[in-house]
Amino acid sequence: MNSPEETGDAAGAEEGTRSESVRDEEIDDSCSEQDRNMAWPPQDEGNVKRAAKQLIEKYYFQLTDGCGNSSCNNPDCASSGQVGPLSSNEAAGKALQLFASRARLCEVEGAKGGAPARQSVTGSGMRDSDTASSTAQLPQTCSLVQDVDMAGVSTPTSAMPPLSPHPEGVNLPTALTEETLARTISECRSSNNYAKLRRLLWEVFSNENALRHSFLQRSDGTEKPNEMIDKNTDKAAENAGAQSKEELRAQEGDLDKDLDCAEDISADESAACSEECKDDQGKNNLVMNDVKPSALDIGEVRRSYAALFECPEAEFGSTLMYAIEQLLSDSLSIQLRVRRDAFTAIANNINIFIILLESPALNTTDFIESAMPKMCRTISQLPEKDQALLTQHLATWEAPRLRHLLESLHQLITIKLLTTEFSRDFTINDEDSITSATQVMKLLFYASILGGQLDTPLLRDLPVEESLLENVAQDDPFLGVSGAGKDWASRPPPKDSLGSELGIHVLDARIPLVPLSEFYDDFLSDQLEMDRDFAYYKAGSGDKFSFLSYPFILTPATKALGLYYDNRIRMYSERRISIYQQVMEGMPTNPYLKLRVRRERIIDDALVELEMVALENPGDLKKQLFVEFEGEQGIDEGGVSKEFFQLIVEQIFNPDYAMFCINNETQTFWFNPNCFESDAQFTLVGIVLGLAIYNNVILDVHFPPVMYKKLCSKPGSFHDLREWNTTLYRSLVELLEYEGEDMEEVFMQTFRVGYQDVFGTSLTHDLKSGGDNILVSQASKHEFVELYADFLLNKMVERQFRAFRRGFNMVTDDSPLSNLFRPEELELLICGSQHYDFMELMKSTEYDGGYTSETAIIQAFWELVHEMTTEDKKRLLQFTTGSARVPVGGLARLKLIIARHGPDSDRLPTAHTCFNVLLLPEYSSKDKLKDRLYKAIKYSQGFGML
Repeated sequence: MNSPEETGDAAGAEEGTRSESVRDEEIDDSCSEQDRNMAWPPQDEGNVKRAAKQLIEKYYFQLTDGCGNSSCNNPDCASSGQVGPLSSNEAAGKALQLFASRARLCEVEGAKGGAPARQSVTGSGMRDSDTASSTAQLPQTCSLVQDVDMAGVSTPTSAMPPLSPHPEGVNLPTALTEETLARTISECRSSNNYAKLRRLLWEVFSNENALRHSFLQRSDGTEKPNEMIDKNTDKAAENAGAQSKEELRAQEGDLDKDLDCAEDISADESAACSEECKDDQGKNNLVMNDVKPSALDIGEVRRSYAALFECPEAEFGSTLMYAIEQLLSDSLSIQLRVRRDAFTAIANNINIFIILLESPALNTTDFIESAMPKMCRTISQLPEKDQALLTQHLATWEAPRLRHLLESLHQLITIKLLTTEFSRDFTINDEDSITSATQVMKLLFYASILGGQLDTPLLRDLPVEESLLENVAQDDPFLGVSGAGKDWASRPPPKDSLGSELGIHVLDARIPLVPLSEFYDDFLSDQLEMDRDFAYYKAGSGDKFSFLSYPFILTPATKALGLYYDNRIRMYSERRISIYQQVMEGMPTNPYLKLRVRRERIIDDALVELEMVALENPGDLKKQLFVEFEGEQGIDEGGVSKEFFQLIVEQIFNPDYAMFCINNETQTFWFNPNCFESDAQFTLVGIVLGLAIYNNVILDVHFPPVMYKKLCSKPGSFHDLREWNTTLYRSLVELLEYEGEDMEEVFMQTFRVGYQDVFGTSLTHDLKSGGDNILVSQASKHEFVELYADFLLNKMVERQFRAFRRGFNMVTDDSPLSNLFRPEELELLICGSQHYDFMELMKSTEYDGGYTSETAIIQAFWELVHEMTTEDKKRLLQFTTGSARVPVGGLARLKLIIARHGPDSDRLPTAHTCFNVLLLPEYSSKDKLKDRLYKAIKYSQGFGML
């Protein structure tokens, strides 16, 4: 066999003397000869796919880098100057077209001299080397597509011949280090040619085995994997130059088997490899596997990225992007679907995803549109243990960086929502890019909590249920109502599997890195079909994705709609049960929870009737509420219930009942620890609050935020004192910030604290045994603050709050309320918004009876509304809707209707509060409208028939 140099010179001389026509004839003859030989030996389907993949890669690099021949005349080669600038996606698409048409493929310039030609890394780690001997056997412009027999893929007629042994010099893919990258960048800059950098990035970032072992922490004096591999590179090239093209093809197929087996061995799965594969392993095959699992050097990764992106991004950006896409779609995603357990058992696998997440290109538009969906899809397939490791890494990021990644995920979801055509059979829940981005956003959600300031960990501070029951007052008649061994007052909060893996709970978030409200996706929430998503959520089979299982991404208004569906379905179920009992058992039908009350005795009548229902059959509390005011003709379609809740709340918080005391500084109500009312009364108040949520009614209650936190099963802590008692909180902060050693003399504070009851009587309490003799010092000041807060917010009102929570849970126990809403969202659900934007209400209002937005009386009406004070606007809302509170999502969701109620007259405006309809006569002037409208909203009370 001729040496590479001789062969290359001979080929060059012969090529120089040929004419163009003679060359084309010989190419056609050569290709025809290969076509005749394609039918045998038949190729295995896997080998065919790998070969096809290699050819597509060659076409891709031919379009982006060229062959290096300045006189190239191939119109599909960048070196010819006939290929315009192409993006990564455009080059990939064009490469597929060239492969399908078996277009001309150039040989890489420099192969004639014996140097190794371009090497492309396949998904399995194999490198394709076109050496000098191969170029000598074919003219330079001959297509290599004939190497693949696509016709015989599915029906092979005979077995493939035995593969050649593994060549001694062929090595595994190179693991990247900071030194290797810096050296390559320096060489490219000096030559002003970045082809070598592109090849290096492709070899590493398109191959999982190479990327897995890149940037590892190594002890001093230990030779890094890439340095050991680089020593064999020249030897591999020399050995490869002495092989024929047929031998190289056989060796490439053998190398694929070897690399697959090597990865299995690294995961302790050597049993899956055949004995033949083990025997063919060379020393170089085990170079990577000799590296013991070790931590990733994050500093080295970030420095390497910084050095890389100092280069012109146009020189390497598309190559890096395409390599990552291939890695994610062709290698990692397939392995996680097919052999997930085996893949996740391989050491250092998590390093792959950390390296990708550290990329500065992560938030670019090109990455978001092309690589981000694949990356999200792959990460979402990881087991929760690996997802927890990624979350812990993300928690180390700075807040702006985490926010940028969150914004990129929101952008990806928005792009998919705008560009995807959804139908009845293909909904948002079926779009893989949106659902996987939501799953990855969950990692960011927990990372924001984990990396921020945490409250006392909930999973650790939950009290033992048995100890709670010991302190329950025995005179509460509702203790025996629970049924099925369940105590509604001590129900634990729901847990999330990822949160449990991390050892945190959503309620632990005090000051997250990124405000949790920024995780809301408004556009997704508006586009989502909540009825369908709720059905998937309740099915809980896992076959269909439900966004309600990821409530952090949905706005409170959207989640409130899901809760509304759940409540209505439960009400309809109670109606069916009632009808069934009437038909089958002859029991009197009672499909509603009916309350008949007197306005002047509303608190007594309501609490007595609710107590009877709760004691006899607590299941009736989950029927639809139907209220009737004695002596009034109003029929309850929702409006009467709204007024009932408004009136009863006013009475419950009346100082005369002394069940709650008010903080004059914050204007919020708290439980009276020295109240003479029984626990049953607080249970009934909790039932009222639960019924309001269950019947979709907003209440005008003023509790501090810690109340809703406690309703979510999270005990109050020191930082909750800020909204509970601002003055006390500031005093305790001053104590914590004092650094002097004379704290005992300055503050003279012991572990005995004093407080007053509603009657002004001074009382004391020891925070710990012998507290009056223990002074607060620098060493014990934090303990004092925590014990003091725990006493004020938890222990002092434990009896009252337990009874209150029991009543609340008697109505909401089977509801997804605690799964969907955080404490601040629960407050919004119960109390509504404080933002009175009547411009939103004007835009969303509909008109009936001949009125339009251009009618003179309508324009005068809105002019008067915008001139009103805030109190008058609240009265208008109360008059038209039955509630002065703004619903979750703002006034735009109120759906007010203004209907014409006859011509000009002296009648006052009236309203159907059940349906948010304002009946407005067409008054003759704005002044007359103002007079009648103000009288209506100030003096209206009661219901009647029109």
